[in-house]
Amino acid sequence: MKLFSVLFLAAVVNCSAQDLSVKANEFLSTLSPELKSKVLFTLKDNERFNFNFVPIARKGPTFNDFNEQQKAAALALLKSSMSEQGFKKASDIMELEKVLIIIEKQAPENHYRDPNNYHFSIFGVPSKDKPWGWRFEGHHVAINFAAQGGTIVSSTPSFFGTNPGIVGIDEQRGKQALKLESETALALVNSLTETQMKTARFSEEAPKEILTGNSRKATNLDPRGISYTDLSDAQKRTFISLLDVFVKNYELGFSKTLMAKINAAGIYNLSFAWAGGLAWGVPHYYRIQGPMLLIEYDNIQNNANHVHTVVRDLTNDFAEDILREHYLKDH
Repeated sequence: MKLFSVLFLAAVVNCSAQDLSVKANEFLSTLSPELKSKVLFTLKDNERFNFNFVPIARKGPTFNDFNEQQKAAALALLKSSMSEQGFKKASDIMELEKVLIIIEKQAPENHYRDPNNYHFSIFGVPSKDKPWGWRFEGHHVAINFAAQGGTIVSSTPSFFGTNPGIVGIDEQRGKQALKLESETALALVNSLTETQMKTARFSEEAPKEILTGNSRKATNLDPRGISYTDLSDAQKRTFISLLDVFVKNYELGFSKTLMAKINAAGIYNLSFAWAGGLAWGVPHYYRIQGPMLLIEYDNIQNNANHVHTVVRDLTNDFAEDILREHYLKDH
């Protein structure tokens, strides 16, 4: 069964956040002892913080290591952790490896670009009452989940990227996996008045990469850009639509929890900053940030047709806040 067929199979599985530990254990039950030893880490293992989004050697088995039953169970776990829109983005990004094979003229025996080369790692023991976590990671997709009480309590840092940003060859021509991330932000920045633009646009040149990279801990960045409170009503609606594009990638119960947390910290405390050009095809960068949130986007490489995006919870990346409380109680 090809990857596309497996993705379709997983897409029709109806899961909820309450089933996450069940889905994880169902996945583990399909694995041989050898594969299980590769996928399992302790919750305190430093590997949990090994966050990256480029094609490098990683721990944890991939789709290439799985039979069809194991692939289906692995993707059911991913499906149960993400919204429909988030799962589609991850699937579309994985399929772009096929485009890169053609563009880069990769030899058949070279697996540098491989749509099956995405890794699964589980941290701790999947349980409905104790904390545990899991990670799905490969080129341009890196998502870290933590669960407690049967529900997701953290899903950051999370990264989605696309290369090409818009496909220009017959294989998947016109595909734009992160279309809304680009178009909604360009609509917002181009709606700004001259006065607003002076505050929002901190540089005419975009930085070379998302500024937080794969750092263990992210912090707010300066300059902050234009405050949400200084936007017009129409601009505020576009800003919220852009925020939703990122927040609604996760399982919908957790997406609502995350949005509630953002609201509690104050939407009015959020800001929007821009650097670089004001159109697709010209290198550009933006970020949304506030007391507990940082979202970064860049489209710099490959003639501004290569997108990187990241979401960081400044108070709870890698479930740091939740797990600190758990360890204190245990102690």
